[in-house]
Amino acid sequence: MLLLLSGIAGGIFSFTPPALDAVPGIKGGVREFYQATNSLKNIGQAFKFKRITADSLQATLSSTRLTYKKIEFILAYYYPEYVESHINGAPLLHLESENSRPVVMEPEGLQVLDELVFAAEVEHERVKIAELAQKLETHAGILLADLDKKSLDRGDVVEAMRLQLVRLFTLGLTGFDTPGSQNALQEAAASLESLKEVASSIHADKIASGDRLFQEAIISLQQTLSFNSFDRLSFLKTYINPLYQQLGQLQKAIDTADASGIQAWNRGSNSLFDEDFLDPYYFTALGREEDSPALRNLGKVLFYDPSLSQNGKMSCASCHNPQKAFADGEAKSLSLVEGKTVERNAPTLINAVYASRYFYDMRAFNLEQQAAHVIFNEIEFNTAHAEILAKLKANKQYRKLFKKTFGNKVITRDRFSKALASYVLSLRSFNSPFDQYVRGETSMLDEQAKRGFNLFMGKAACGTCHFAPTFSGLVPPLYMKNESEILGVLQNPKAAAKNVDPDEGRLRNGIFREEAWIYEKSFKTTTVRNAALTAPYFHNGAYETLEEVVDFYDTGGGQGQGLEVVNQTLSADSLHLTKDEKEAIIAFIRSLNDVAVDAAPATGVADHAKQQGAPGHNRR
Repeated sequence: MLLLLSGIAGGIFSFTPPALDAVPGIKGGVREFYQATNSLKNIGQAFKFKRITADSLQATLSSTRLTYKKIEFILAYYYPEYVESHINGAPLLHLESENSRPVVMEPEGLQVLDELVFAAEVEHERVKIAELAQKLETHAGILLADLDKKSLDRGDVVEAMRLQLVRLFTLGLTGFDTPGSQNALQEAAASLESLKEVASSIHADKIASGDRLFQEAIISLQQTLSFNSFDRLSFLKTYINPLYQQLGQLQKAIDTADASGIQAWNRGSNSLFDEDFLDPYYFTALGREEDSPALRNLGKVLFYDPSLSQNGKMSCASCHNPQKAFADGEAKSLSLVEGKTVERNAPTLINAVYASRYFYDMRAFNLEQQAAHVIFNEIEFNTAHAEILAKLKANKQYRKLFKKTFGNKVITRDRFSKALASYVLSLRSFNSPFDQYVRGETSMLDEQAKRGFNLFMGKAACGTCHFAPTFSGLVPPLYMKNESEILGVLQNPKAAAKNVDPDEGRLRNGIFREEAWIYEKSFKTTTVRNAALTAPYFHNGAYETLEEVVDFYDTGGGQGQGLEVVNQTLSADSLHLTKDEKEAIIAFIRSLNDVAVDAAPATGVADHAKQQGAPGHNRR
């Protein structure tokens, strides 16, 4: 394999690229897609008036989707929001603003059609299918018209190809993109065939070894017997990561512009599971150039200091204990008020920075806002920035620490917030046994964990909400926004009488433009990294073990247990997981354990910290 990779790399870098308008398979592919949507529109009309069978409709839709997959990389790159809204977005209700008021919008596009056309009740959706097909043709025509006027940049095209590899693996091969047909393998093969043709056109010389890697990946997809049997882990290691790395080298040779801080995805990464695959500074108001070891150390001191709370007994570490993977092991965290808990369970802070929204109800938009909510909450810190700053200014050791960090003793809210953000940002974890295996740093990974990953990303459909590589609701391939889901989590899963937890979630997060019924009982999709260390689970902490969590998903959430759950986004159908399959999924989750983050004692105010008590011991 090493000889193969070096041969491809050598071929990639000695070239003089032609103008991409002349590269086959891009603009011509978009025209083919438009023509396919025209055919689908006509077939949809024929189906509406019962002139053709559902089989013919399904065949036409599948063909249309294949033509789209060939040019998805370029359309989704140049028109991401338009594609998500009109071409191939998730089949879920969503909100748009109208005069600052939330308006619930119906989804449209290929994913919606895939779900409808391949459903058992397709005969009852004739009118809707015809309308969606007609809209799709209109939107495809708009994209074609605009792209025809665009001069395609070489660097953009290669970057789009790399993002397509991420999209293909995280959204395509998981089944996210094909909710009805499960034609994921065929569509992935079509996408790779197109990328292969474009890559070959960019090369001055046709390097057989480069074509061979693409071709072997395509054959691997075509020879797999079923969606559930596909070995996604081997495919990732053998094809996706090497192709991603090679295209990255090509991109670097073409376009040396620094994109750090302006996008979440780090174009300089070499693997989907690199520690720097995402840029943490994209997600915070703190700039990379502002950060430093001194700032991080100051943030750590503040994180463990209970004197910042109103009664001097609660620190950030009270609910985010490093000994418990920065969670606290409680169903709902204890509060500043004796005998009372906060509203929800405390999630881990490891990798918390990789998010566009914070808290289970997604009410905060960055780490700084998240900290402010805790500071002002009357049952948490119950204080204000002015009071905290007064305490810091009165403390000689803090004045010294701020001077060491910033060059002077001035203590401000902005500096305080940046210091906390710096420490939380540093709590990153992409070095688990699974990560090391995927990156090729070790050849050892338990066979049960390997099987569990394939189930997680395939049959069990976990990867359609817990997206790789964060395994959270941060949506690939751009990783710029978080999803929330309605699962129908039970108030008490052990009770004889089953009831959905009454917490309204995102519907009551205080953000006016999100006050819509589609967010009732909707909660942020948190990471499963280190989940084996952070029991209990879900927003209410009602599920004590991973076994209980997997059983809940296997039964189809609240609806699957016969309860009424408005707009449940989790499928109510059983996953039909066997006992061995459930154990394998849990083994995979355990292989994501990694708490080797910066949890050592802070330096600079040791005496002050001792006076305040050890983190977590003086909790409430």
